[in-house]
Amino acid sequence: MAQGNEYLLDNRQAEAGTRFDALAALFDASTFRHFERVGIDEGWRCWEVGAGGPTVAAWLAERTGPRGRVLATDIDVSWAEAAAAGGVEVLRHDVARDAPPAGPFDLIHARLVLVHVTDRDAALRTLVQALRPGGWLLIEDADPALQPLICPDAYGPEQELANRLRGGFRQLLRQRGADLAYGRKLPRLLREAGLTDVEADAYFPIASPACDALEAATVHQVRDKLLAAGLATDDEIEQHLANVAAGRLDLATAPMISAWGRRPVEDGPGRA
Repeated sequence: MAQGNEYLLDNRQAEAGTRFDALAALFDASTFRHFERVGIDEGWRCWEVGAGGPTVAAWLAERTGPRGRVLATDIDVSWAEAAAAGGVEVLRHDVARDAPPAGPFDLIHARLVLVHVTDRDAALRTLVQALRPGGWLLIEDADPALQPLICPDAYGPEQELANRLRGGFRQLLRQRGADLAYGRKLPRLLREAGLTDVEADAYFPIASPACDALEAATVHQVRDKLLAAGLATDDEIEQHLANVAAGRLDLATAPMISAWGRRPVEDGPGRA
């Protein structure tokens, strides 16, 4: 990635757990709806890529049952390890660099992963190759360029400050190789990767307590980087965090684009 290889929102930071909880509150219901749409069933073999927290992998394990297999991978598995008690296999793995784990898989899911990967095309090919013929790939990624404002209703100075700091955060993401328009490309990329039955939709929370919690944790995580890059002052960050804590901002997320498709059955022999 540009300017070093570090992921901007490091899982080793204490705020990571708060971010994972907020992301789960915001997006798990939408993710599970997509799982239901592809018809996940008992005995399926599933790979949760870039698992972060435990909630998605745990849901998959409950649905697939004792005859199924759920593998949760991440570059830092410390937050996902809680899912292991529910029968989830947890493995440290970098989808951008490592060979895929032993498969094939009936379902592969990645949420807010590929947008941050510099060689995301290679990572996507890896995921497609790890599917069984007829297996489903569900990729969910944000598209901050599609809706760049964290306060779409920017009616006052507090909202304008929030949007300015969000602009600085997006700049940090770009410097590390993130594609801020990646979400909208997913349907085309899945078709170009050879998948069929490709569909997509978007989910866009615009105000909730989880949005507030996510923003506060994110700003705490990137505070030093915003200051070092001259993208905000300490006073501005303190004022923004106070505004968030006071509940005076209707904070939105970037649109989450969910795209899914299946590997053609004629790709190769199905499983027995």
